[in-house]
Amino acid sequence: MAAKTIILGAGPAGLAAVETMRELDGGESSLTLISAEPPYARMILPYFLAGDIPEEQLYLGSDEYFATLGVETIFGQRVTSLQPAEKKVLLDDGTAVEFDQLLLALGSTAQPLDLPGADLRGVVNLWTLDDAHRALVGAPEEAEVVFIGAGFIGLVVLTALAKRGWKLNLVEIAPQVLPRMLDQPAARLVEKWLKQRGVAVFTQTTVTEIGLRADGRKNVRLSDGRDLTADLVIMAAGVRPNLGAVEGSGLQTEWGILINDRCQTNFPYIYAAGDVAQGPDLLTGEPTVHPVHPTAVEQGRVAGANLAGQEVHYPGSLRMNILNVLNLYGASFGQWEDDGREVQVLSNEARPLYRKLVWDADRLVGAIFLGPAEDVTMLTDLGMVKGLIQTQTELGVWKEYLQKNPLDLRRPYVACQVARRLLEQSLLGRPATPRRYRYRNLQPWSRPAPVQQLLLG
Repeated sequence: MAAKTIILGAGPAGLAAVETMRELDGGESSLTLISAEPPYARMILPYFLAGDIPEEQLYLGSDEYFATLGVETIFGQRVTSLQPAEKKVLLDDGTAVEFDQLLLALGSTAQPLDLPGADLRGVVNLWTLDDAHRALVGAPEEAEVVFIGAGFIGLVVLTALAKRGWKLNLVEIAPQVLPRMLDQPAARLVEKWLKQRGVAVFTQTTVTEIGLRADGRKNVRLSDGRDLTADLVIMAAGVRPNLGAVEGSGLQTEWGILINDRCQTNFPYIYAAGDVAQGPDLLTGEPTVHPVHPTAVEQGRVAGANLAGQEVHYPGSLRMNILNVLNLYGASFGQWEDDGREVQVLSNEARPLYRKLVWDADRLVGAIFLGPAEDVTMLTDLGMVKGLIQTQTELGVWKEYLQKNPLDLRRPYVACQVARRLLEQSLLGRPATPRRYRYRNLQPWSRPAPVQQLLLG
């Protein structure tokens, strides 16, 4: 009799696992997907916030799609508890669902802020589709917004709302913006860029309370005594893994659910993947939570393959972030902090352009890129530096070349055969296949920007 598999969570990790299982088992096994929300792309919520796409374009699956895959779906139900020994999960409607094997892809939740006024209307986290609706409902045409937190999420949402022409204020407790993504010199360039485009930036301060003004707008009090006026307050203080359902279950946890290189927990028939999972770091091997989309997809695929009866091991996740801040593009990979390592920096504040390479002997272990699109995302440099770090290639004499020519990654990349090394590291030992579900069955297309047209021409 085929094993009954339950996947909890329909985010990128859960969907990757579902689709990988069906690629490998041909639809033979019993598979149920349970999620509090229907599957949608959290990564493209900013396009919805900006008014660039309709809501229906966010969704990643339909009833017909899951029926075609032979997947039973239970959406709108939360898991309240897990009973590993009994191989049972309890849902919030009182239903008990039994399983033979289970994947926990429970994702993460926005960090709550305990401050007066956090429950006022117009004070929202921006992590879910419901949050996005609450942010847009009732907002005036020329709204003023205060962001509490200048990390990755805050700046993604800020860039989206800037397209609406709203007045934006950014409050960050750290001495710099993007403290978990950029070093201080790069962050200073971002802060200057924001201010030049009308964004008010307040670092080394925090919000102490939010109150209502006589006109119905909100008054945001800062720890330095200043007051800001807001129609909308967005709390963007980071995320935390959704561990509530596994408390007291016997699953081993630290910051997330501890997993091995097959994405298994301490119960071998229970797996975890995505933001809720604490698995091996590619460079250090230490158990780490990397709450980013690529890691969720990779862990979901590895878990899905193992659930389908394969023997697949995950080499570890690479810490990374790629971000557009009002058309200034930034990226960081690996161990980009100095930490006493050998560092190479190229900076041009006028452009602005910033590149940082971090070395361990003749291996790249970290990098930061910052600049206009044509210096960052329109080139292949991002992919090449990621490949050099991911493969831990020893560059030998090419290290000296790269130190003298920091803008020419291509020659060391080709000479050291990094592309071949990457191919040898294929996650599942086979090519990935495109998703079969598409919005209105539209095929991928692109409209090249002027700089792309120049390069293509």
